[in-house]
Amino acid sequence: MTSPKTPTLPYSPAQLGTQILIGWSGASPGERDTAFLLAYSLGDGTDGPEAGERAMRTALERSGLRVGGETLDATGMPNLPVKLLVQAGQAVLTLPHFKAQYGVPPEWLAAARAEGTVHAMFATRPWPGALPGQPVGEDQLRAFVGDPAVIASSAHCLLPVRSLG
Repeated sequence: MTSPKTPTLPYSPAQLGTQILIGWSGASPGERDTAFLLAYSLGDGTDGPEAGERAMRTALERSGLRVGGETLDATGMPNLPVKLLVQAGQAVLTLPHFKAQYGVPPEWLAAARAEGTVHAMFATRPWPGALPGQPVGEDQLRAFVGDPAVIASSAHCLLPVRSLG
C-alpha cells in the first residue's frame, strides 16, 4: 500500500532567506549525550516569512525529509541527499538547497563521535530572533526547539556522522 504524497509547490531559493545552522548537545538523566543540529531561516526571504515557510517545506520534502512526522533514520539511507560531514571541529551539513558549516564545541563533537549520529531538526518556521554572530542563550534555544508548533512543523532526521578519514 502506498501513501499519498503532498504535491510540492515551486519555490525560489530567494524565498528561503538567510539560513542558519546551530548545534548543541545534551542528555536526559541516565542517558548518553546526544548531538543536535538545528537548521532554520530568519524569515527574511524575498516574499516574506509566510512564503519562506512554504518554500522551506517544499525544499525539505524535495530532499526526502518528512515535515511534521516521526524522526527519519537516515543511517541506512545512503542515497538521501542530506549529508553531514564532521571534520576538524566543523560540522558541514549539505542539502540540495542548503550548505552550511558550523564550528562545533568539543562536547558536541564528543557526543556525535560516541553515538555515530546527530539528531537534525529542520525548522520550516522562521526564527528571526536568532541572528548570525549573536549568541543564542540556552533558554532562548529551548523555547524555540521545544515549542510544540515548531516541533510539529519541522522535519527531524537522525544523520550518520561521516568524516574524510
